[in-house]
Amino acid sequence: MSEVPRPNAILSWEGDSKEVLRGFPANARSNLSYDLFQLEQHRMPEAFRPMPSIGPKVYELKDGDEKTWYRLVYLSEINNVIYVLHCFEKQGSRTPRRDLKTAKKRLSDVNARLRRGGV
Repeated sequence: MSEVPRPNAILSWEGDSKEVLRGFPANARSNLSYDLFQLEQHRMPEAFRPMPSIGPKVYELKDGDEKTWYRLVYLSEINNVIYVLHCFEKQGSRTPRRDLKTAKKRLSDVNARLRRGGV
């Protein structure tokens, strides 16, 4: 008996996440887009890490070049949807508070929509 393939997950872009990703350098944009493609295919990308400081089931994809780190924060798949919460650049090892705050706010907004039965 063959297994029925799962449909690809859908990406939901929160706030300005998609526009920010489009503004990243071509190499970082390509690498992060490929990681998102892996997630859509229900496969885990290589460079991800949990972000419990933002919330449960929240992860970060990362890429970088010689001067900047590029980050994409997402809420893992719920009802076949992956929520891209925030994209940003950082120079140091610590994630800036404003970026954590933005991701937490967007997570809160997504959770409120899900409680109301939305996507």
